[in-house]
Order: sequence, then structure tokens, then C-alpha cells
Amino acid sequence: MNPTEQYIKNKKEPYQSIMLYVRSVVFKTLPTVKENYKYKVPYYTYNNKALVYLNILKGTNYVDVAFVQGILLEEKYPLLKNNNKRKQVRSLQVKSLEDFDELLFVQLIKDAAILLDNSRRAWVI
Repeated sequence: MNPTEQYIKNKKEPYQSIMLYVRSVVFKTLPTVKENYKYKVPYYTYNNKALVYLNILKGTNYVDVAFVQGILLEEKYPLLKNNNKRKQVRSLQVKSLEDFDELLFVQLIKDAAILLDNSRRAWVI
């Protein structure tokens, strides 16, 4: 079992189910995405550039699906949140699978990948 799988397996429900589901949607949408375990969280890269990571922030009751270049997506997707006054990262807050809009998430992942394809650098800011 790799570190990412171990991390997810050790999470309580509903976080474990949410993370497994989001992970499967990411792989289904972008088959070339690479999964890593960085900064003690599941981290996904697309064409060697940071795309998204999954986290559970202390004191919260949701999975933070964080888009590394989310600042470039927040105008089109106003549901992306800016927790902790982050400069670039914006995230979806998934509290349950019933609240998770897969079609919207698939489009969000695709748009994030297009942004990465069109950027010269891994980080915008």
C-alpha cells in the first residue's frame, strides 16, 4: 500500500469515502495525472505541474479539495473558497458525497488542466 492509500485508509468516515470518490473522479477525468504523497497529503500533478490536493483542515468537518491555481478559476467557479487567506489556492469543501456535484467537478478539473497546459510555470504567483 502506497503512502496516499495509507493516508486515506486511516481517515474516519465520511472523509475516507469522500477522498476515495474524489480520487477516482480525478483519475477517470485525467488518466495521465500522477498521484503523490507530498506535504503529508494526497497530491496530484498534471504534466509535472501541481493540480489539486486533498486535505482535512483542523477544526473543520469537510474534505478540502484544493486547486493549486484556483485563483485563476474562482471567477468562473464562484463556489471555490479561499480559506486561511491563501494567495493562490482555492478549494471545494466537500462535507458529504450527497453534496458533491461530480459533473461540475469534472469540468473544474478539465479547466484546471487546460490552465496548466497553457502556463509556462508551475506557479502563477
